[in-house]
Parts: sequence; structure tokens; C-alpha cells
Amino acid sequence: MPAIAIPGPEGRIEARFSPPPRDRAPIAMILHPHPQAGGTMNDRITQELYKTFVARGFGVLRFNFRGVGRSEGEFDNGIGELSDAAAALDWVQSFHPEASTTWVAGFSFGAWIGMQLLMRRPEVRGFISIAPPANMYDFSFLAPCPSSGILIQGVGDEIVNPQAVQKLVDKLRTQKHITIHHDEIPRANHFFENEMDMLMDSVNTYLDMRLDPDCPIK
Repeated sequence: MPAIAIPGPEGRIEARFSPPPRDRAPIAMILHPHPQAGGTMNDRITQELYKTFVARGFGVLRFNFRGVGRSEGEFDNGIGELSDAAAALDWVQSFHPEASTTWVAGFSFGAWIGMQLLMRRPEVRGFISIAPPANMYDFSFLAPCPSSGILIQGVGDEIVNPQAVQKLVDKLRTQKHITIHHDEIPRANHFFENEMDMLMDSVNTYLDMRLDPDCPIK
């Protein structure tokens, strides 16, 4: 899939896009980890999430936040990156306005941005947050969390504290009208280096459930 350039708040946003295969196909956007820690849209987990949604018939976008790769601008501590994500979602929706539903998936810093985005965009009806950095960033904006989703955490994560993620899950589960799933992957470090298969099994099991026409979670 060749790179494309989409308009962003600070200029060009470098992206990869797999067009929707049919009318009313759902769309998904994948958000990469921290730009100042080497995160890009070509991160291994970001690519695996992208491939998973493509295989399920979604229109899927992944992109580089400002200052990464060929995306213009400079790192903005999450504020500008959230604006980048909103602009990218606007672009996908303008390309495919008849989408049946919208999902957001993110890894680490991307999970934090993704969960902020779903607070601002009611059309986002599902999320996947991998290693959301609950011990590093404030997640109190999720009050209340507007959609159901899954948080997946490595038990051996040396960057994101699993106990902090558990506290976030417990808080979200007190809310009504949403369902929060939580999977912990034994031994997995922050990058799931030796547990990628288990990580993607967790993602796919959750998507199998949520995308089943008889699933009660909408």
C-alpha cells in the first residue's frame, strides 16, 4: 500500500490507507506509540492491528503523527497529536461517509490519544487500547467513557504499570451502558516481543465477539 498525504493542522500527514471493500463497510483508525520513543505507523503492533482490521473488511487508516516520518510539524505533547487524529478521522469519513461504524485502536501513547478521540467523536463505537499508559498520563477525561472496548496489558510491562491499568479498568467498569473487557498477557513486556501471537489472539477473540451480529454490545 503506497503512502498517501492527507491534510492536517500542521500540514501534510503521511498515512497508509486500505479503502473500504464495499458500501457501508466499517472504518478503523490505528494510532502508533510515542513519537519521541521511536514510535511510527510502521511499528510492529500498529501494523498488525492494521492488517487485522483490513482482513475483516474495514476501511483502515494508519498515519504518522506530526514530526514523524514525512508528516509535517513538531511533537506537541499529545495536544497536537489529538488534533492530527481528529483530522485523519475527518479525512477517512469524507472518503467513506456511509461507514456503518467507526473503531479506534492504539498502542501505548496511541492508546491514550485514541481514548481522548472517542470522547470527542460519538461515532466511535469500539476501541482497542494496548498498554494504555495509565501511570504516565491522566485518563480522568473518561468520565464517562462513551463506548465499549478492550484494554490489553502485558503482565511483565516495564513501562506501563499493570496495576495502574487495572485501576483504570475498575473505574471504567463502574459506568453504566458500556462493557469494558480487560486481558492480561502473561510474561509480556511493553512491546509484546515474545507474545505477539497471544496479543493478536486477544484482539481477534474480542473482534469476533463484537462483530458477531448477535453480540449484545453495540
